[in-house]
Amino acid sequence: MKFVPTEEIIEGILERFVFTNDDESFAVAMLRPDSGSPVRVVGPLTGLQVGERVRLKGRNTLTLQHGAQFKVSSGYPLLPLSREGILAYLSSGRIRGIGPSLAKRLVDRFGPDTLKIIQEQPEQLSEVPGIGPKRCLEIQDVLTSQQAHRETLVYLQGHGVSVNLSNRIWKRYQAQAVTIIRQNPYRLAQEMSGIGFITADKIARAVGFEEGDPLRVGAALIHLLKEAAGEGHVYLPRETLLERAEALLHGLWAPARLDELLAAGKLIQEGDAVYLRRAYENEVEIGLRVRALLAREVEEIDTTDLDDYSEIDLDPRQREAVEQACARSFLLITGGPGTGKTTIIHALTLLFGEDVALAAPTGRAARRLAEATDMTAKTLHRLLEYTPAAGGFRRDEENPLEAGVIIIDEVSMIDQALFLALLRALPPDVRLILVGDADQLPSVGAGQILSDLLSGGAPSVRLTRVFRQARESQIVVNAHRILSGYIPTSPEGASDFYVVSVQDSEQALDVIGRLVTERIPKRFGFDPTEDIQVLTPMHRGVCGAERLNFTLQAQLNPDGALIADQRAFRVGDKVMQVRNDYDKEVFNGDLGRIVARVDEGAIVAFDARRVLYRPEELNDLLLAYACSVHKSQGSEYPAVIVPILNEHWIMQQRNLLYTAVTRGRSLVIIVGQTTALRRAVKNDGGLSRYTGLAKRLGNG
Repeated sequence: MKFVPTEEIIEGILERFVFTNDDESFAVAMLRPDSGSPVRVVGPLTGLQVGERVRLKGRNTLTLQHGAQFKVSSGYPLLPLSREGILAYLSSGRIRGIGPSLAKRLVDRFGPDTLKIIQEQPEQLSEVPGIGPKRCLEIQDVLTSQQAHRETLVYLQGHGVSVNLSNRIWKRYQAQAVTIIRQNPYRLAQEMSGIGFITADKIARAVGFEEGDPLRVGAALIHLLKEAAGEGHVYLPRETLLERAEALLHGLWAPARLDELLAAGKLIQEGDAVYLRRAYENEVEIGLRVRALLAREVEEIDTTDLDDYSEIDLDPRQREAVEQACARSFLLITGGPGTGKTTIIHALTLLFGEDVALAAPTGRAARRLAEATDMTAKTLHRLLEYTPAAGGFRRDEENPLEAGVIIIDEVSMIDQALFLALLRALPPDVRLILVGDADQLPSVGAGQILSDLLSGGAPSVRLTRVFRQARESQIVVNAHRILSGYIPTSPEGASDFYVVSVQDSEQALDVIGRLVTERIPKRFGFDPTEDIQVLTPMHRGVCGAERLNFTLQAQLNPDGALIADQRAFRVGDKVMQVRNDYDKEVFNGDLGRIVARVDEGAIVAFDARRVLYRPEELNDLLLAYACSVHKSQGSEYPAVIVPILNEHWIMQQRNLLYTAVTRGRSLVIIVGQTTALRRAVKNDGGLSRYTGLAKRLGNG
């Protein structure tokens, strides 16, 4: 059994910070305890200042890199007790208008009672030369505010709230924080990003809220609709929502509270569908904007010039797609691998010239689009000029895009919110051409835009012919077999597609390890880290992304130096960025390699760029020897391994298997159980999403 040291409490003066990140959520500092030698303390020290007397809770640890240190779990400032402590506190600069010289005069005059005088009898401060009546009250106000901060931290941490969250709550609500927590802690889930119902409910129960409290029931309903959006749903049927609420609230039935929220306009019900207000308004607006776009006439562009381009050879269906794109204000072009979608985009860029703007949802997809067309292509966020500081897009109705033709590739990845942002930024006379594969997985975010547009009757051209060069690839052949409901095969002599049968998940894990580390590099010459990507349906399980990553890390990079005393990352690891970071210009799904350790952080190489990650920013990375199929959308890899096993039965869908297979450029290997593979191929329904856009378009 692993020994875990018990938590202890230490008090002392915070002498100096060795390292602090931008938001102070992680720091390294030196503490002078009430007795004994200085102690190195690490962890969340948010809001604590040099010179303060503090109380810290945590564990004594021993690390190879830094030796003994105290790992902090919680902490808050204390008012100093001694004359020396009060002098250091007042000299620290925390109280505006008091510097070292004035601090000394105050302590010389009032001694250990200085802080008590400031709080209770501030007028006495005027006895010290240089302090007038107005300044007396200003000093009292600052100290009172700091006292409120301290009391808030003590209150919140006393109810199990972490240091970082306590300080986030303080920054959001200031002196009202404790009052808000006591009156309605569920506001945290509705008003603060990163705080959900579970966290707010834990705080609420700690401060005495009952199971059946109306605030709790209402917060649960809103939480469930937000959670459903994370599953891709735009709304939930009323009965489904109530059933989920009953499960979350341990048997409580909530129709009355739901009706109250509907009457108050916080939720919207249309027919049987219950929406969050914002989701409803967004869907309605998308429907109106698409219908307006479809109704607008544009000047038809002559396509005879296409015959002058020797590099463009279109079959009749491709030419039809180009001609419709030149005659309409809005068109969808869909098709599977090898059907010539990229050729059509290239032809359109030749016809429209510099008036074209190209974009795709991810950086990887945008780079592939640029390479195929020899033109600049941006991510949609870059095209719409997303600004992190403002938390929104610069391009909108007031500042539309400057292009006559906008072509978006990989449109199956676009969710409701991003599509609406695009529609809002369209100039009055634009042609919008959306290109994608309707058989791939839908977006990670809420909605199924491409599917709904097609179902709603938007004009489209579907490409079905697989060209000769593509037909020579067993990857393409098997992708289309999967779409047609047939199990993929690896014919004798196949060079780019194989199916390896296994009995169970443990055998699959062993086979995948040997394929990555030995067999594929030896036979095909691929680098096991740079070129081979394992794509798995789920995060959990024997062959889920988590265990696969730690297994492959141990096999491919066992000796890399540990990063920041944690087991997750080592120098040399393959990692993936899991959120867009516009300051770093690194985006969700980008792959990199950790090339160095810097203090408590790391330097990660993304192609030729080197990017610094501070300790708290490491949370934006995951090991990426294996990743989910969803995370692979918009990407291509030289070699792909796909485990299809009974343990992943809930995710066994035709479109998921199809998406995984089409991510491989030169080699695809399925490692699976026959029953699981058959189930995935036969299940062509996917996981249905609750959306209403198709109906809004179809109703005219």
